[in-house]
Amino acid sequence: MSTRDETFRPLSRRTLLGGLAAAPLGLAASRAVAQGQQASGPIRIGELNSYGRMAAFAVPYRNAMQLAQDVVNKAGGIKALGGRPIEIVFRDDGSTPGDATRVAEELLTRENVAFLCGTFLSNVGLAVADFANQRKALFLATEPLTDALTMGSGNRYTFRVRPNTYMQTRMLVDAVKDRGVKRWAIVAPNYEYGQSAAANFKKLMAAAVPGFEVVGEQFPALGKVDAGATVGALSQMKADGLFNVLFGADLTAFVREGNTRGLFEKRTVASLLTGEPEYMIPLGDETPEGWVTTGYPWETIEGNGHKEFVAAYRARFNDTPRLGSLLGYVVVGMIRDMLEKAGSTETEAMITALEGLTSQTIAGPVTMRALDHQSTLGAWIGETALNGRQGTMKNVRYADGANYMFPEAEVKAARKA
Repeated sequence: MSTRDETFRPLSRRTLLGGLAAAPLGLAASRAVAQGQQASGPIRIGELNSYGRMAAFAVPYRNAMQLAQDVVNKAGGIKALGGRPIEIVFRDDGSTPGDATRVAEELLTRENVAFLCGTFLSNVGLAVADFANQRKALFLATEPLTDALTMGSGNRYTFRVRPNTYMQTRMLVDAVKDRGVKRWAIVAPNYEYGQSAAANFKKLMAAAVPGFEVVGEQFPALGKVDAGATVGALSQMKADGLFNVLFGADLTAFVREGNTRGLFEKRTVASLLTGEPEYMIPLGDETPEGWVTTGYPWETIEGNGHKEFVAAYRARFNDTPRLGSLLGYVVVGMIRDMLEKAGSTETEAMITALEGLTSQTIAGPVTMRALDHQSTLGAWIGETALNGRQGTMKNVRYADGANYMFPEAEVKAARKA
């Protein structure tokens, strides 16, 4: 790659100046000097994630963050702060709330990071969000999908990048509501994300499909699915549709057993996350065909500099990108834009810059809604298919997250409560 910022979309005047009224960029830089923020050293960013337990997602995510960090720094760093480079400090969050809050504390106090980002599991993300609120430190939650993070448990210091559980479930409901399927069964991991997805599905389908009913549910423990028992129980429910929320190793075991027993034959399956390469690659030629799913068909996406990103990622890591890769790259671009707009690493300045910020990303424009600190990043919707011995997606469209967010009245009611 050249030293030019080729794979990020270029910063627009609107992105740089939005939220700063008519103040010129030079004023933002002058303000940073006055606040003592324009040091010569790098801007350190604390990133904590489940690199051990959820490596299939988290390692490609980290790879892309490192790639994006280099793109930013080779292009001159954060210009509003005198060209300071960014330096991401990566730590494993231990995949538990207790470990994650300890790591977050260490990043702030020992590593002297300007703010925190990351986490994967919903319960971990909620714990770090509460910690950030107590410490009055900015936390950019990148992966946890729990609705509570930006709804009832939302706070001034926490922002979220990925489309939440409600948004992705609503995308799937839109895709299956006209198929005439009324009797559904649900299988989901028994923790906050799975329970929230099931509740959203029932609420949204009841509103969209007259006569909709749930004939049964299965909630296996995360990472401990008994595939035989789960598939057996679902088979007995005689449902015409199946809403699946399992992912990772649980999904692989479930699909293998379901294929063996014919669970998916002549049934409509709506499935969160299955189309993401992290979870589809392990399925290989066992990938069931025709599931309606969210995912990341990286090989077919055009525009917004995405193909250039794929080429750069493959050249550096000798691998194809995952959904985590896309997310990691998008996050660093948003961080860059936030710092350019803020002209400071002071927490209140960064919060003000993030609220309403629009970034031009490899997934298209993404705005951080000021109301609830939820970004408008979307997801790709399509159907699972086989291409030789590997799963892929067909009939794909990009669902803009701006069209699937919680209604403003619901956000205000949840936050007030």
